[in-house]
Order: sequence, then structure tokens, then C-alpha cells
Amino acid sequence: MDRAEIRAEAEQHLRSLVGSDAANLYDDQWAAIEALAVDRRRALVVQRTGWGKSAVYFVATALLRARGAGPTVIISPLLALMRNQIEAAERAGIKAVTINSTNIEQWQESHAAIAAGEVDVLLVSPERLNNPGFRDEVLPRLTESAGLLVIDEAHCISDWGHDFRPDYRRIRQMLADLPEGIPVLATTATANARVTADVAEQLAGFEAGARAPAPQPPDRSFEAGARAPAPQPAGEPVLVLRGELDRESLGLAVLQLHRPEERLAWLADHLDDFAGSGIIYTLTVAASAEIAGFLRERGHQVAAYSGQTDPTERQALEQDLLTGRLKALVATSALGMGFDAKLGFVVNVGAPASPVAYYQQVGRAGRGLDDDARAAVVLLPAYEDRDIWKYFASLAFPPEQHVRSALSALAQHPGAMSTATLETYVDLSRSRLEMMLKVLDVDGAVRRVQGGWTATGQDWVYEQDRYDRVAAARRDEQALMLEYVATDRCRMRFLREALDDPGAVDCGRCDNCGGLRLSAAVAADTVAGAGDRLTRPGVAVQPRKMWPTALANLGIDLKGKIADPAEEGRVVARLTDLGLGQALRDLFRPGSPDQEVPAALVEGLIATLRDWRPRPDGIVGFESSSHPLLVGSLVDGLSRAGRIPVLGRVALRDPGIGTGWGATNSAQRIAAVSRRYALDLTDEAGLAGQRVLLVDDLIGTGWSMTLAAHWLRQAGAEAVLPLALGSET
Repeated sequence: MDRAEIRAEAEQHLRSLVGSDAANLYDDQWAAIEALAVDRRRALVVQRTGWGKSAVYFVATALLRARGAGPTVIISPLLALMRNQIEAAERAGIKAVTINSTNIEQWQESHAAIAAGEVDVLLVSPERLNNPGFRDEVLPRLTESAGLLVIDEAHCISDWGHDFRPDYRRIRQMLADLPEGIPVLATTATANARVTADVAEQLAGFEAGARAPAPQPPDRSFEAGARAPAPQPAGEPVLVLRGELDRESLGLAVLQLHRPEERLAWLADHLDDFAGSGIIYTLTVAASAEIAGFLRERGHQVAAYSGQTDPTERQALEQDLLTGRLKALVATSALGMGFDAKLGFVVNVGAPASPVAYYQQVGRAGRGLDDDARAAVVLLPAYEDRDIWKYFASLAFPPEQHVRSALSALAQHPGAMSTATLETYVDLSRSRLEMMLKVLDVDGAVRRVQGGWTATGQDWVYEQDRYDRVAAARRDEQALMLEYVATDRCRMRFLREALDDPGAVDCGRCDNCGGLRLSAAVAADTVAGAGDRLTRPGVAVQPRKMWPTALANLGIDLKGKIADPAEEGRVVARLTDLGLGQALRDLFRPGSPDQEVPAALVEGLIATLRDWRPRPDGIVGFESSSHPLLVGSLVDGLSRAGRIPVLGRVALRDPGIGTGWGATNSAQRIAAVSRRYALDLTDEAGLAGQRVLLVDDLIGTGWSMTLAAHWLRQAGAEAVLPLALGSET
């Protein structure tokens, strides 16, 4: 069969997939399919959202399976997209199954179907690649029998990418282990030239554990719409197909509203102006809940969605959005909709940290609309965006001393060490520790096994220069995002140029081009209502239930369930809140002078206590080295206003233990708090049977409150009620 006949066969599969007899492949779609199904090559497709990248791998799968190839393995991080891909595959007569963290009960059935040759496509979440059982037992069989490997959202492979994920590093090792002749496709809509070059180099095939060289400056010489020149590293050449990234169905705009209540009021007053359903993106979980709550109060059918949303509820919410039962989901970046989503708008309350990340989020809108329809894309930037960017930047790859501490602890430990146990040796949060270990695993310095982690003894080099370059690139991206907010140039052209799209021209559709006009007007009563909502004080603080694992390693005799926990506590607001959160951010900003409790927070504190009604018999406050005036005025004010005696303090025993020591790791934090503080009571015997209000300025991990409550309960207190001005989360 010649190539023309194979293309005709491919287009028949496409028509079954999309349900239209008029559908035909784009030339670049066919070029990718031809490379995969005919030439058995590796290809990287960088095309805008909605272009039809999924059609490439489904049609290639159908062609390969018809010729006796094994199943296609698709690695995808988006669970919602997996569900949509399975439905689309079924329309084309392709049997697809998925293995991810939400369908454990189906794994055995899926494995049996794969072994029986009944599965055409297996969708796998990247986290599975780092699971010992899957990696050692399932993955080798898949790589031996696979007909095609697909890496979706391939920018996640590159630590230059805006959404780098350590689990994706395993893919490079998987590529090196693939038998010769198995084609590989990588797809993404959000890769600039540097990320494209980095991913292409990794696709070309390096020895397992080897590092790709740092990408060179991008070649901008190729013409608009032409194929980017494929890098030619050692190994098989990779076909790179990079298209124009314009989204003709989108109209972009920025509205700079200076106060949080104005942004919230604008949403409430203008949400119904948008056609269809859409997404309201926020930067934090707290903001998603706050905005969704207010919009519901104003009569809008919306719901909050974040990484903390239960997986079953996520799926139901996604369906409610797609079917129009919801006007919008107010979501963090945890929401990744599939290609079947037909969304009429995307609004960002707060700017993502890079134009590339922003382009990906706005790409959720405008797919599948009528030819003359256009989705509105609106950014409502905020001053506090920079603080949030700074926080997320602090979660980058850890400093070398933490890495060396982990490697040393693993090397000296007989057998496997669990992550929880390793926390007692390394001052890192669980999430950062896991991220670091995954990187070390792929680099060959450690290995994940049943029961935890082991050291391999292999030499490992800390690439400070590379990490510094990545951090600098992130800062440049943030500066570019601020430039996008302020620019008077075409906004779509700005985003396309940020993605190194050589065909970028003015769009004629955005606010700066005159194609989209939005009113900034908001009703005074809506602003007042939003202000009331944002300044509504009082956030519940749930007590810790369990002590961290392996505290005995640190000489602390605490384990299992906390037998004497604190009661549910309160903070006036969270640092990430849109209303009183700003007063807290100003109060605790590095370099801010120590002061008495500001008036706005005093009012919030009074309202919080009025709603909470803790009814304490006495007060115990933390002694503070950083904010002694603030905490002192807080304790004294509560004592005077409520006529409640001060029963003592949680005194500084060793001020040399810094305020935030161990704050990223539960076990290390408890050790630091134990050394830093001691209970100093006015009359220890008088504590028996008392309800104690335990007061501090700011709750971070919650372990200071938990440990102090433990001490107070041991000293005879009947109940301990934590109270602080703010919390970090």
C-alpha cells in the first residue's frame, strides 16, 4: 500500500473519530501520522490547543493496530482529559483504558485486558511511572509490547517549562529502554523555542540517567507556519512540527481594578454578560472558595474546584460545567479540561506567573465554538500576585545541603526508608522532599522500592548553575507577565511572541486592537457586598490528629494519635485571603515594623470572637522575638476586653532556634518548637479544669499550637482553644 492509500485510510479513521464525513487531515497532522505509523520515527508536535493533536495519535494508533502493532501508551497528567480521550477513542472503535490514582479498583481488570490484547490505548498518569510495582512489573512489559508511546503535555519533561513535573523525568529513562522501531510522539501547546529544543533532545534518546545539555538560544530564522528545524543530537533525528499559535476564537482583555472587592463585584455584575459556561481561574485554593461563595450569594450557579476537591466530586463538577448546569467553575490550575470542552469564557482573578502558563489556561476557552463565535478572555490582575509568585518560587529544587542530608541518611540506613522517616533527617516539606527524591531517582542516586527509598551509592552532582539559570528564567517570565498586563500592544501577539511563534501578528480581536470592549463599571451595592464578604472575619482551624512518624529518631517520645488535642480554633483570616488577607500580608511582610494590632484586625478579631464564643477561663500567649509588641498587645487587649486572667506564657527557652526553623517538615518542626519554647505558668496548680485561650500572631504549620496545647493539657487544662490573627494557609 503506497502512502497516498495510507493517508486515505487515515482520513477514514479521522472521520470516525470526529463524527463527520467532511473531515480531512491537516498537512502537518498527516506529516506526524506518516512519521509515526509509516516511518516509525519520533516526533514532537507543538500546536495550539484545539488544533487536533489527539487526532494524530488516535489515527496513528488505528493504523498501527491494523498492522499488528501493540497498544499505544499515552502518558497524560490531566485526568479530565483522559476521560474525554477514552470517550473519543470509543467513537473511532478504539478500546482505551486508564491507570491512575483515582481508579485503583480497575487496575487488575485493565492489566488482564492488556495482557489479552483487548486494549488499543492505555492512558497512564506520570505518577504511575515512579510506582515501584508499576515500574518494575508492568512498565517493562508495556515498553516491550507497545506499538506507540505518546507523551502528552510534553513541556512537563523540561525543567525550563512553566509546568515542570518531576514524575515526567522518568520518561527520559523510559525512552532509552524502548526497543528499536517503536515510534514516539510528544505533544504540547505551550512550549517556547528553548523548551521545544530541550524536549526534542530528550526524545532523540540519551543513555538512561544522562543529562541533556543545556539548550542553546532559539533559532528564529524559520518562516511563519514552516516546520522548525529539528535538532540533530546523537541518535535518531526527531521530526519537530511547530505551528502558529494564534487562537482566532479568543478575544483577550485586561481590566485593572485596584481593590479586591472591586474585582469580586465586577465578576458578580458581569458574569452573565459572557456567553455559555466558563472557568474563573484563581491563584490559590482560598481565593477559589472565597469567590465561589460570594458569587453563589449573588445568585450565580458556580462551584469551587481545586487540588483539594475529592476526585469523584471533580468529575461531577466537570460534567456540570460541560452540560451548562454550572455557569462557571472557580478553579485553581488543578482544573485541566479536555478537548471536548466548549467554553465561552475564561476569567483569571490574579495573573499566572508567566505568559506561557497564562496562554495554556486561556486555551481552555473557545474550542468547538461556531465559526463566528468568540470567547472572552479577561485578566483581573492584583497587587498580591507577586507575593503568591514568590511563594511558589520558594518551592523550587532544594539547596544542596538538604540533598546531601537525604543521601547521607539513606546511605546509613539499613534497608528502605519511608518518606515520613526521612523527614526526621531533612528539613523539607513532604511535597518538596518527594519532588527531590523523584529527581534523584531518575538521576540514579536513589531508588524507590517497596517500603520507601534506598541510596544507590552512585555519584551525584548538584548542578547549581543550572538551577540558578532556571530560577532566573522564572524571574524573567514574571517580569514578562507584568509587561503583558501593562502593554498597549496586541495581547495575542504578545503571548505568541512569548512562545517564540515567528508568525505572530496583531490579532484585531483584543482590547488593545479595539476588538473587545468591556465595561469596568460595578454597582456600589455590589462593591459593598463584596467588601463585607472579604472582610468577614473568622476562619476555623482544625486541630492536628496524629503525631508525625519516627519522632523517636529526634529524641521525642510522641507517636500515634494525639490523645490530648486542641479544640477547633480560629484565625481572623488567612494570608491568602482577598480581604483581610491584605492587612495580614502588610503586617507580616519582611521588614515591616513591629506594631500593636491594627484597627482593621481588631475589628475582625472582635467579630471572630462574637461568632465563635470560646468562653475561656484564662489566656496563655506565645512569647515572640519577631513581633513582641504585636503579640503583647493582642494578649493584653483580649485580657482587658474579656476580663480574662493571663495564666502564663509559652516562653522562649532558646531564641537561637529561629522562628521558622523546621517549618517545612512536621517532624523537624516539632523538634524545633520543643527546643525553642517551654511552658511558663503563673500558677500551674490553678490550670486544672480551665478552658485556656492559646494566643499567637500567626499559625504556619500548626505544630507550635499543637505542641503547646499538649503541654497545657498535660498540666491540667480541660480544653485548649487556639486563636491567632492569621494563618499561612
